[in-house]
Amino acid sequence: MRLCISASGKDMDARVDTAFGRTPYFQIIDTESMAREVIENPAAAGGQGAGIAAAQLMADKGVQAILTGVVGPNASDALRACNITVFEGASAADTVQEALARFLRSEFKEVSAASAGQGCRPGMGQGMGRGRGQGMGRGTGRCRR
Repeated sequence: MRLCISASGKDMDARVDTAFGRTPYFQIIDTESMAREVIENPAAAGGQGAGIAAAQLMADKGVQAILTGVVGPNASDALRACNITVFEGASAADTVQEALARFLRSEFKEVSAASAGQGCRPGMGQGMGRGRGQGMGRGTGRCRR
């Protein structure tokens, strides 16, 4: 299996980076031969869409599974569309080598949806007070400097 581990550096002693779309490096490891390829993430410092771009890069590289901390909803959808399995829960305290060893011992669970903390979006202010979220404050309009 071609497994991608999100990493903060280029070597096996680098720490796992827990944010899939913004990770600085992807370490792709063939779990049978242990051959390894390191790719710098071109979307790490970009604007929106980093997770989707990262998912597409993984599909282009023939990755079959991702091991990371969390995957956002858009990246999760893109990875699912590319038939790439997602394993979450890797810790920034782990090195890539340690995370790989834990993966090979089946210590990570496959996830089927975006991380709970990443999938929430702010609401549209449907408050239950008198103002119904429309801002009925009693300010005087003067700034305090």
